Amino acid sequence: MYKIYINDTPIFLTNTKTAKKLTRDDRNLVALHRHRKALFQYVDSLEKNHQFDSITIHSHDLEGLKDDFFSIYKIVPAAGGAVFNKKDQVLMIFRRGFWDLPKGKLDPGETIEQAAVREVAEEVGLDEVELLEQLPTTYHTYKNKKGIRCLKPSYWFKMYTETTDVVLQSEEDIEGSLWIKPKKFLQSDMTAYGSINDVLELLIKK
Repeated sequence: MYKIYINDTPIFLTNTKTAKKLTRDDRNLVALHRHRKALFQYVDSLEKNHQFDSITIHSHDLEGLKDDFFSIYKIVPAAGGAVFNKKDQVLMIFRRGFWDLPKGKLDPGETIEQAAVREVAEEVGLDEVELLEQLPTTYHTYKNKKGIRCLKPSYWFKMYTETTDVVLQSEEDIEGSLWIKPKKFLQSDMTAYGSINDVLELLIKK
């Protein structure tokens, strides 16, 4: 299954066997994938309003469905880190009105591991972090300055640092930071994107 956020509403791509078990109602649409053109209608709907809490598109050929969906977008891969300290707190950053995790686009020739470590160093000034494990990839979409639809797969890594002093990259609109346990953050009224909450929820379960 693929979970992709459009306008912070999830659209799921899954196989038909799984979809048969899902609950369908006015707020959660479940539809069979028939042709690529129909995917644009679902994307348009989520970009323009919050009519649905979720949309699930299913097919007997999940990878074919994924290829059709991804072909709508320019793919812009990114990588980042959920950085923990010795108190088991994760470093959250605040930018553009939301709490986030440090991440950024891959540079040409970089591996996702190299990009994740570099972005953490650039955005929060932590240049001595230990890579612990790779976390599941999240997906969200946006339109760039030219109006082109972009899909960003974000490759996440759990990291550890002994240092808690941060230097924030103001050029990336980072206004603040906070060390906090993931569970406490999710229980608070602080706002993060759905994909970031997904990463934090996963970390709690580990």
